[in-house]
Amino acid sequence: MRLYRGLSGKPYRMARFLFEFVMLRRIRQLNRIPVFYDISERARVSGSVYCGKHAVGVETAQLGALSVKWHYFYINAGILFMTDSTNRNRPLTIAMCAGEASGDLLGAHLIKALQERRPDAQFIGIGGPKMQALGFKSLYDQEKLAVRGFAEVVKRLPEILKIRKGLIQDMLDWRPDVFVGIDAPDFNLGVEAKLKQAKIATVHYVSPSVWAWRRGRVNKIVHQTNKVLCLFPMEPQLYIDAGGKAEFVGHPMAETMPMEADQVAARDELGLPQGIPVFALMPGSRVSEIDYMAPVFLEAAKLLQMRYPNARFVLPAATAASRARLQYYLTKPVFQSLPIVVTEGQAAKAATAADVVMVTSGTATLEVALCKRPMVISYKISPLTYAYVRPKIKVPHVGLPNILLNKEVVPELMQDRAKPEFVALAVSEWYESPDRIASLHADFNLLHHELRRNTAALSAQAVLAEVKEGR
Repeated sequence: MRLYRGLSGKPYRMARFLFEFVMLRRIRQLNRIPVFYDISERARVSGSVYCGKHAVGVETAQLGALSVKWHYFYINAGILFMTDSTNRNRPLTIAMCAGEASGDLLGAHLIKALQERRPDAQFIGIGGPKMQALGFKSLYDQEKLAVRGFAEVVKRLPEILKIRKGLIQDMLDWRPDVFVGIDAPDFNLGVEAKLKQAKIATVHYVSPSVWAWRRGRVNKIVHQTNKVLCLFPMEPQLYIDAGGKAEFVGHPMAETMPMEADQVAARDELGLPQGIPVFALMPGSRVSEIDYMAPVFLEAAKLLQMRYPNARFVLPAATAASRARLQYYLTKPVFQSLPIVVTEGQAAKAATAADVVMVTSGTATLEVALCKRPMVISYKISPLTYAYVRPKIKVPHVGLPNILLNKEVVPELMQDRAKPEFVALAVSEWYESPDRIASLHADFNLLHHELRRNTAALSAQAVLAEVKEGR
């Protein structure tokens, strides 16, 4: 820079250090405007100096047709951020954090609805491939947050805490118009609390299961976030009674999935024959879940193959990481003979094509219910995690279909009962009981109608309601 041009050696280094120190302090005092361009191809910053990962410009910058003088710039995660103390050109910035595959799907639906209402909006935070396909800029790898269970989280805790600290600082620096934490309450609510204290609007999308266990969390959550968006109808009143804001927006899967699932079409699309037994295996989207449940379901599949020699199996993989882990088990000699089709995602299609589904607990159980398919819910976690969680559970069921219908319509084989022989027996009982399946279909239709709302539109409206007037 001109300020220290002509200097060399120690005087040069000292002058450069002082200049960069002053400039970076100035940057931290200004509001950041995110401009999502590749710095190497779309932006030219004149008179730049570099300090670590930051590029600081003090003269002019050319961004497409936009020319700005005497503003400052910095780079993070390949994104150019422009500061402007007047904020006159600031685009609407919506930050989101989705910590796993199901959150990525919710986030993608929400982004589409927001883009319809605010095409000028830009999105940043942590998200998966579905969100990124819509222009979302993810600053961290979503897969690093996809950990379930107390013992499993403890192993990854330093890395997770580092990501959360980094995300909080990023959000405090960039000051988005609103931050949406999608599910992952243990991670996101801590972020939301810090941002709310800093006067950044926050929304938590997907209420934690406060109705199931640790109901006292409601009183804390209403102070951590400005609003909670609830997927189930019994949830909002809990937050309203505690002095918070909450809305029932329905479940997006109930809106997007057809009321009548077409099994014939699903089998044709997946290359599965008609008129033979087909069973789906859904051992979870997280690697930690797969390690516990994939061997159980694959062993159960072997038992079912002995009972139904012409049976076929379908196994959806939610992410690249989960697919890699599933392939690890499938390549074991004991499972290589199984006639199994692995799909890239397409969990709903796999469930629709199946006669019966083996599934872990969580959102996947609701997805299978909306496909109107009988299922066997089976799940196990580390003994340490189970010992911690079990006394805190206040509901008689763990599977969402059973909880929402308030009765056990599908079997639950948990922890010590999560064994291949028990799972295979429960699957065969469904397959050989068409009358039971007909009754189950009626229950799942009722549930589908109750949860079906214009979820994306309602959620987008609720998020934008938290944005300051005039933005």
